[in-house]
Amino acid sequence: MRSGRLWPVHVVLAVGAAAMVLPFVWEVLTALKTFTESTRVPPVWVPSFAWSNFAEVWNSTPFVRQFANTVVMTVVRTLAQLLFCSLAAYAFARLRFPGRNAVFVVLLSVLMVPDQLFLIPQYQIVQGLGLLNTLPALFLPGMFSAFGTFMLRQFFLGLPDEIEEAARLDGANPLRIFWSVMLPLARPGLIAFGVLTVLWSWKDLMWPLIVNTEPEKMTLSAGLSALQGEHVTEYPVLMAGSLMATLPVIVIFVVLQRQLIAGIAFTGSK
Repeated sequence: MRSGRLWPVHVVLAVGAAAMVLPFVWEVLTALKTFTESTRVPPVWVPSFAWSNFAEVWNSTPFVRQFANTVVMTVVRTLAQLLFCSLAAYAFARLRFPGRNAVFVVLLSVLMVPDQLFLIPQYQIVQGLGLLNTLPALFLPGMFSAFGTFMLRQFFLGLPDEIEEAARLDGANPLRIFWSVMLPLARPGLIAFGVLTVLWSWKDLMWPLIVNTEPEKMTLSAGLSALQGEHVTEYPVLMAGSLMATLPVIVIFVVLQRQLIAGIAFTGSK
């Protein structure tokens, strides 16, 4: 009886899932079409399987170099944010110091400011350091996150106080308690935040496109944008490159989806 009442919910969820998957399916189909098929009206649903589009991506862009740049930027950003945000989150959640709440409110105010407003000052800082068109310019401004600090703080607040008190009675200092006791317990939250950081870093377009102008110094998102012509765009080649750039992130999400859901659910329970 109960399952019979839930069929409207299942229908709505199925429609929503289809709407989410349809763009990805269209990307795969377009990557296997010829240019004529990709521009035909009405649209062609069954492609002619033009596998040469994937080879054309390698010939049109330094794909391997841009892929390596994207991996380095994503790994450094993710590891740095996990370290710095977890340290800040633990301090805001567990340590008592004057002005803690005021500083935390100021930190949260960063989330209310659009990211585009930081582009000019960040560019000027990187330019002043002489790091334009370099690999460090890609990841330096993204090594800390106000959202990550907020998310991990909520996770630390949900951990039992008794564990920390027991470690303190054993003579552990705050840094030792954080590294040996609290951080292993926060593993689900760290994995969830790590997956989100990988997704945000991997698809970041605006900053890599501004700070690096040489194709060999760009990331995949910025490099693939060069495949868009001023008058004509080879949509099958563009979709083939986008598909190859998307697959690693899809694999990461599929492998870690349980930890991601568990970490977000636990964080939101506080």
